[in-house]
Amino acid sequence: MDAMMMGMMSERPMMPMAGMESMDMAVMQACIDACSACEQACTVCAAQGMDDGMMMSCATMCMNCADMCNTMMRAMLRPMGMDMPSMLAMLDACIAMCQTCMDECMKHADMSEVCRMCAQACAACMEACTAMRNAVTAMG
Repeated sequence: MDAMMMGMMSERPMMPMAGMESMDMAVMQACIDACSACEQACTVCAAQGMDDGMMMSCATMCMNCADMCNTMMRAMLRPMGMDMPSMLAMLDACIAMCQTCMDECMKHADMSEVCRMCAQACAACMEACTAMRNAVTAMG
């Protein structure tokens, strides 16, 4: 579904968000890509955690983070009607969720390559969302 949406978005020009006509689309695309990668890494990590009863809190955190990243990405794919306060609140929530998930995955990173990769994806997503937040704030 996400690949289909991304394909559709690349076929036609992106409409600007209300009040965001000067948004750097490369920053937005990087944030969408990072959210998508984080969602996928968290989903894999959650599946591993469910197989290992010792990592249930990690699995739950990863599922929550995957959901948050998916919601953030999908909101950015619907730029018309997005208002600045909502976008900033969503970016803040995504950054916070990625930080919490990264912290949890780092507890297992030494014994789980999947957790280490998930933590890296969370860090990249936080960085991209922070860049997006800075771009949105600079426009306001």
